[in-house]
Amino acid sequence: MSQQKQSSINKFKDKEALVGIIGLGYVGLPLMLRYNAIGFRVLGIDIDESKVSKLNAGQSYIEHIPAEKISAACQSGFEATTDFRRISECDALILCVPTPLNKYREPDMSFVIDTTNALKPYLRAGQIVSLESTTYPGTTEEELLSRVQEGGLVVGESIFLVYSPEREDPGNPNFETRTIPKVIGGHTPACLEVGIALYEQAIDQVVSVSSTKAAEMTKLLENIHRAVNIGLVNEMKIVADRMGIDIFEVVDAAATKPFGFTAYYPGPGLGGHCIPIDPFYLTWKAREYGLHTRFIELSGEVNQAMPEYVLNKLMGGLNNSGKAVKGSKVLVLGIAYKKNVDDMRESPSVEIMELIEAKGGIVAYSDPHVPVFPKMREHHFELSSLALNAESLASFDAVVLATDHDKFDYELIKQHAKLVVDSRGKYRVPAPHIIKA
Repeated sequence: MSQQKQSSINKFKDKEALVGIIGLGYVGLPLMLRYNAIGFRVLGIDIDESKVSKLNAGQSYIEHIPAEKISAACQSGFEATTDFRRISECDALILCVPTPLNKYREPDMSFVIDTTNALKPYLRAGQIVSLESTTYPGTTEEELLSRVQEGGLVVGESIFLVYSPEREDPGNPNFETRTIPKVIGGHTPACLEVGIALYEQAIDQVVSVSSTKAAEMTKLLENIHRAVNIGLVNEMKIVADRMGIDIFEVVDAAATKPFGFTAYYPGPGLGGHCIPIDPFYLTWKAREYGLHTRFIELSGEVNQAMPEYVLNKLMGGLNNSGKAVKGSKVLVLGIAYKKNVDDMRESPSVEIMELIEAKGGIVAYSDPHVPVFPKMREHHFELSSLALNAESLASFDAVVLATDHDKFDYELIKQHAKLVVDSRGKYRVPAPHIIKA
């Protein structure tokens, strides 16, 4: 047993291992670049042929990852494939596949299960399988363990299984893959040792916990903490607004307290692939234990009501000018879920666009990071990003600031828009045509 473990550990320490990354999106791609940069051979595996061919041609499909980096990785041995048979070549298999919710807000584990099933025939002794996808506590044990052992391999002896949640903050210039501490839990102590050997090469600080379940719960706590606090400040925003108080001024002031307070700012709702979704994994799993997660569900309700709140503010503003939403031209500024990125997953801006359209409004958008509205599973707009200038801004009855990209010219918007509905607190000085939302 220890012989197999030691041989695997040595391969990572000597950088002789081939690292396989399955799922080449916002999580998998930065991880690939990091392992490649420190001298590992990396094989990227994805079911999307267009992604694979782009990567092999040295191109990027994620805005904040430059093509030069992909091209350099290809020149130093990285390659991408759709061929799962090549799994057997890899010493590490890091799973970075999506875990969305279905329409009943239940975890959709199909990507994780399908990927694990696709790996099964090609697993061999000495490999480590690491799941990075955010999920409910128990997933690694309940879904991966039996599948990995199906062919006769024994987890902890001949093959190793860990859970190590991704921690990415796209567009944040202060952190990169290397500098974000990495939490890891193993199915057995031997699994944990091999997992640490895999990750400590690439990440400055590896934080080990006692089990895969504890690691899964850690990721959920991080994201639920954020979701609940955003829900709280969104509720406070509504109260402050009724009282004629600027919530952004209040949060800024509270943030000067050097202890016991963390600043969270309100917005038009939650977006991204983590914060709006992850709390519901725990809510779903807690039901199995007869528990009702009231805090989590309450913050979810508050956050999900925010696009409607923005719509009501827009309706009020148009009404003051003697207009209805029906027939009004409305420009939504920013459709990515957060500033300075091109990621649109779960973006509240899209819901705001749908609500405006449902009321009969004519909607357009401007987003320097999303030139054309992409094909999405549940939302469809045949639109392209509009260039902002004095003329284009003045042609709309209202402008809704949904995502506060740095590339927007806020002075130009203020000068030429007839009505601005500001859901991000960019305009602190009151003006008759600016409405806080």
